[in-house]
Order: sequence, then structure tokens, then C-alpha cells
Amino acid sequence: MQNWDLARNNYGGLRMVKSQTVQLAGGRVIKVQFNPERIRSSAAKVDAKSIQQRACFLCEENRPAQQEGVAFGDDFTILINPYPIFPEHLTIVSNRHTLQLIEPNFKQMLALARELKEFTLFYNGPKCGASAPDHFHFQAGTKGFMPVEEDFRNGKYTKLAAEEKGVKLYQWEEYHCGVITFQGDREQVMVDLFERLYTYLRSYQPDEIEPMLNVLAYFEKGSWIVHVFPRILHRPSCYFEEGVKQILISPASVDMGGVFITPREEDFEKISAADLENILKQVCLNPKDTACAIIHLLNK
Repeated sequence: MQNWDLARNNYGGLRMVKSQTVQLAGGRVIKVQFNPERIRSSAAKVDAKSIQQRACFLCEENRPAQQEGVAFGDDFTILINPYPIFPEHLTIVSNRHTLQLIEPNFKQMLALARELKEFTLFYNGPKCGASAPDHFHFQAGTKGFMPVEEDFRNGKYTKLAAEEKGVKLYQWEEYHCGVITFQGDREQVMVDLFERLYTYLRSYQPDEIEPMLNVLAYFEKGSWIVHVFPRILHRPSCYFEEGVKQILISPASVDMGGVFITPREEDFEKISAADLENILKQVCLNPKDTACAIIHLLNK
């Protein structure tokens, strides 16, 4: 922040970001943020041809000299994100140029969440908001920023589905999207449950490089809390509309967590509860099928 003008200016600019709250049917509250600097992510071209034609901006040799990092073991480097959503926003990149695939890295996500206790870790799948699907990375933002965290604490939308070897499984109701939550302090049980869920979700999308999902993880009061949002679509139909019908939203983990990012002011001004409900319905696995996934986990 001291040495990088771009980052310092963009974090200072967060004070000018507009925000509003929108209540959905059933009571869920969504924060909507107008953040023009996030256009790079929302409108990122992530098709194979576009990726091949640009240098990877997460590889060390292509990063700005001012974007210094902190090592996390031998495999990851923790960087400041110069285009923030959160008051403190990190990008945690693999030291190898390898594809955005969560399964072999989920255990590292838990380790990072335990180490970075003031942050919520999040993972965007290659077709679920990742603007660099060719280079594995997590992100992390200030804990408590996303409404899903308080929604889980107060238990208004969650129901305990089961407990396995000390890890609790929750399903969500009246939340307008399917969510599966794991809570516990046994790392290997968390990993095993996630891998079983990952394998099951793959059956929905056998032709994808990995099942579409967003993942949030944080550590508090001695336990990990992991929210998994199974996805069925990259971008909603309103993203591709023209004129006044277009709403340029490309949902990722932060949106799933209850903070929708609009990089255009006209979208911020016109978006409604019905729009948000429709976007979630289009891009997320529905609660009924998510409940089936939990039943599958319990029967294994």
C-alpha cells in the first residue's frame, strides 16, 4: 500500500463505493455494491482463445514489481488484490502455473483459513467467477463483510441435516440458492466430506473440467465453517441482454455470500429483488437437488 499507487488509490476509492440493501422474498438481505473497478473481473474473457492470447497476470514474472508477496509454505504466495471489494482483500496464488481446480487444494484452503483468522477465504471455480481460470488461486476478504456469515450464526435459514465424526452438515432453506455447510474441527473429516460432495456434483456435469461451485471457508471458535454453493450456470441471461435489459453481473463467491457487485452504475440503480432472485435461480443448483446431495453424502 505504501509503494503501489494503484492499490493505494483503489483502496482509498472504496470510501466512494455506493451500496444498498435489497430484501428478497423470505427475508434474505442482499448487499448491492456499485464498484466500477471490478469491471475487469465481471467482464473478463475466460474462453480458451482469450486466455491463450494474454500473459498470465498471476504468474510472478508478469506481476507488477510493486505487488510484493508473503510466502505461505512452499506452494502459495499471499498478495494484495489491487482491485478490492473488501477493506482488506487478498489474492493467494499458487507458485506454479496450474489450472483452477479446488479438489487437490481444499486441504490448503483449510490451512489458510486457520492461519488467516481475520479473513474469509473464497474459491471461484473456472466457470464461477474466476478471472484467471488458468492459474490456481484463492482470494480472502475481511471476515464479517458477507451476510452469509451472520445468516449462518443466527441459524434463521439453516437446518442441521446430520453429524459425521464430529463434523456437522447443514442445509439451507428459503435462501434462493442451494448451499451445503460443513462445520467442525476435524480437518481430515472435512476433506473427506468435501471430496465426496465434489465427486457427487461431478455426476451433474460430467463434461466440465470440475463441477461448478463456489466455496467460502473461515475459522472461528476452534472450528472451520465451509459453505459450498453448487452452480449450474456461469452467467445469467441478463448478462447477455442488450440495452436497458442488460445487467452486467457475473456471480462469484462474494455474490453467493450476499454481496452483489455491479460495475456499472445503471445496473446498481435499477436492480430489484426480483432480478436478484432470478439470477440466483438461474446460476445455482436448486435447494431440492442440493438436499439430494446431502442425502447422498449421508448414505456413503
